[in-house]
Amino acid sequence: MGMSSGGSGDELNSEINVTPLVDVMLVLLIIFMITAPMMNTGVDISLPQVTAQNVEDPEGKLVLSISPERKVFLGGTQVAWSELEAKLKANERVKRESELYVEADKDLPYSVVITVMAVAKNAGVQKVMMLTEPSDTLQLSELDKTLPGPPASAPSTTP
Repeated sequence: MGMSSGGSGDELNSEINVTPLVDVMLVLLIIFMITAPMMNTGVDISLPQVTAQNVEDPEGKLVLSISPERKVFLGGTQVAWSELEAKLKANERVKRESELYVEADKDLPYSVVITVMAVAKNAGVQKVMMLTEPSDTLQLSELDKTLPGPPASAPSTTP
């Protein structure tokens, strides 16, 4: 049994050299590990907590966010209020799906959220959905306690 010494030149080496492939894959893994946390940048808002269903959307939602400082962000990019309608009309997702998800800080006045919804309707959005933070912390009995005047269940006493 003789062993060939690779110097004859008559035989071809048909084995795949996987070392460069492993090197490239490790470099890509490190790049993705570093950049993945940076991809989750968003607007820092405090959403109202209610019991709601989670909406699954594999493509991702087109989200319009309103910060506590009343700044508007379309998909994470800040947009001036005066340019909002034009940006929505030019957006391909709005043209294709005609829907928009709105998330607003829980302490914003109702009129600010309604203004965004009206601008979206003027831009051709057919479905405007509100995003909330799913939770069971909202107690309806607590809301009754904060209402001014007598509770709704108390009998009225008229002379």
